[in-house]
Amino acid sequence: MGDSSDSVSIAIDMVPFGGKEFLVKTSRGSLSVFVCGDQEKPALITYPDVALNYMSCFQGLFFCPDAASLLLHNFCIYHIDAPGHELGANVISPDVPLLSVDDLADQVAEVLDFF
Repeated sequence: MGDSSDSVSIAIDMVPFGGKEFLVKTSRGSLSVFVCGDQEKPALITYPDVALNYMSCFQGLFFCPDAASLLLHNFCIYHIDAPGHELGANVISPDVPLLSVDDLADQVAEVLDFF
């Protein structure tokens, strides 16, 4: 077996669909938001499951040609990563207080207000 490692490297230029990544400042810290599509179209918001980011959680859906075509032609997709879960994120210090579900929801509302 090869060497073991605690980190995974992903080439950002391999991210499909020509989106753009934003770092949105909120009252509880900054969030990474990857936006795909025409911002004049209706918004489709994604927020990944625990310990995942948008790529690890939703790549199966968006790599399915039929689903990707339907979604990307009809919506502007806003992939919001939870704090510390963006691609290339540093380890979150144990000294940083955990955010409540209400705090996370407030962050999503602030991201929506930003766009």
